[in-house]
Amino acid sequence: MKFIQDSKPAVIFHCAAYVKADYSEDEGKELNDLINYQGTKNVVDSAKAVKAVLFFLSSDYVFDGLKNVPYEETDEPNPQMEYGKAKYDSERYIQNNLTSYYIIRTSWVFGKYGKNFVYTIKELAQKMSILTVVSDQCGRPTSAKNLVEFMYYLFESKQSYGIYHFSNDGVATWFEFAKEILKNENVQIRPVGSDEYKQKAKRPSYSVMSLDKVKSTGFEIIHWKQSLNDFLSNSDM
Repeated sequence: MKFIQDSKPAVIFHCAAYVKADYSEDEGKELNDLINYQGTKNVVDSAKAVKAVLFFLSSDYVFDGLKNVPYEETDEPNPQMEYGKAKYDSERYIQNNLTSYYIIRTSWVFGKYGKNFVYTIKELAQKMSILTVVSDQCGRPTSAKNLVEFMYYLFESKQSYGIYHFSNDGVATWFEFAKEILKNENVQIRPVGSDEYKQKAKRPSYSVMSLDKVKSTGFEIIHWKQSLNDFLSNSDM
């Protein structure tokens, strides 16, 4: 808070998060609250004090996954896990305390830095010849690079404040995502149901979010397969 108040930024990109959804259900529950909600609250209060525009990255996990058509920005969230609840609580705090903000819900993010599904699958493929991947959870993969480009686009083109859903175009299951990641590898991938892959945090079975609002701004969204292939072609893996 002191740093923000001393430096007085015009815009703040708040991308920090505790993303261990399963740990957030028990041993990491306190960290989930401290980082994902209390930490966001501190950033929001600081942004308000210096009149900065705030960008906040939220998640598809604010939804329960019971729909079978893409979630709109106006759909009522109903998170089923502690991580999703913290993200939704943060969204509401932002809406109640700021007027100049962009809440961007995204999903299945992959990129150069940090741990993500692409790195995990590639690492497992180096150790095992047969992988099992969940095939009954459906969403949209997102390139971190494209996500950043969209955030800058919103700010530079002075789009209306509010909530936006952003990911790459196209839909996939985790199984289909993994198959595309390893399409050039000699690894067998087998589909399994969520009931065979026990996780503490209940993931939504369908978390596809509508991209219509983003497309209406004029921003061009590319297919997730193209973004993934661009990423793999330019990575050191």
